[in-house]
Amino acid sequence: MTMTKLTALALTTALTTTAVFAESHGAVDRSDWPTSFTVGTASQGGTFFAYGSGWANLVADQLGISGGAEVTGGPMQNMALVHTGEAQFGMTTMGPARESLEGTNPIAPGLQMTNACAMFPMYQTPFSVTALGSSGITSISEIPAGARIGFGPAGSSSDTYFPAMMETLGVTFDRRNGGWDDLGGQLQDGLLDVIAFAAGIPIPTVSQLEVQTAINIIEFTEEEQAAIIAAFPVSAYSINAGVYSSLDHDARSVAMWNFAIANCDLPESFVYAVVDVVMSDHERMMGIHAASRETLPENWDKNTVMMWHPGAARWFTEHAGATIDPAMIHGG
Repeated sequence: MTMTKLTALALTTALTTTAVFAESHGAVDRSDWPTSFTVGTASQGGTFFAYGSGWANLVADQLGISGGAEVTGGPMQNMALVHTGEAQFGMTTMGPARESLEGTNPIAPGLQMTNACAMFPMYQTPFSVTALGSSGITSISEIPAGARIGFGPAGSSSDTYFPAMMETLGVTFDRRNGGWDDLGGQLQDGLLDVIAFAAGIPIPTVSQLEVQTAINIIEFTEEEQAAIIAAFPVSAYSINAGVYSSLDHDARSVAMWNFAIANCDLPESFVYAVVDVVMSDHERMMGIHAASRETLPENWDKNTVMMWHPGAARWFTEHAGATIDPAMIHGG
């Protein structure tokens, strides 16, 4: 596994920000806090990595603790890393979270990953399809039989759900995996016909592709959207025109919610402080990534799967008027 630590700024400002935190949050007993942390994200070039690196650096900076992002295989692997404590924090999607809790995570079949707790809502992950403009592919029905489709890193949300979605829509394909940046290069080189993305909008790889070449962002028809919603744990979503220069109208899609997760055994006061840093200044989060427009306190109720970390549950109860069932808070 490749470890990417994005902590230079955090380390240089740790001494001053610790004082600022203490002053704004009152006396906090930090004796049981970890001295460092990692956030499990996904491959470089995807929204998970950009978003996760941003909030990891922000938290490290504000709390005066060494911390950074870890390149991983995405939501499934993050559930495993956080459950075992190899990573203190991570990012996952509701579908993979449910499978992990049920013991059907392909990384560790049979292991119920119940020690990964919900921390805060991130954003919805839209499922979208991109092809080169020169391919002539403008709709799902135009994807040729046996098309070489890149589905992202193995075990990612895209790799877990998009192949089955394509099969539901009658598409036959040659399945390919890899990091988003790598798949983007393969698409440009003619080694792939289509990339099926599941990532927050705007996807860095797609933004980079459209700067370099003409692309088609393919939307679902109403019938295709309805078929996918009926078969998978997703909801209707619209990719707004203007998010990409290649889009001149809102594109019909489907999406699944993402949540930041924490190892359930982390100290309550530590997780409370982390959630407070992320959720208390929306403008600052928007500066990290545009997907943060949905990182709002009122979206706490989008977690319908995981137990809440006690520190996170306390923050949303105190600051967002959340009414969380005590039975859904780790430790009761």
